[in-house]
Amino acid sequence: MGRAHKQKTRDKNKAKLPQVPKNLKSDGKDVEFSQELADQADLEAQARSKAAEQRAKNKKK
Repeated sequence: MGRAHKQKTRDKNKAKLPQVPKNLKSDGKDVEFSQELADQADLEAQARSKAAEQRAKNKKK
């Protein structure tokens, strides 16, 4: 028996531990956005976001 025989199971749980718990992860969408209070920068950002989503969908296919 070599030295590594006893140490194999020492760190086997490290790979299973997530960095961020699943209940704290978000999908990145802001649900408190108000279209009535949006300024020009918000509208441009919204358009860029939609374009990026379309590119991502097309890339998956």
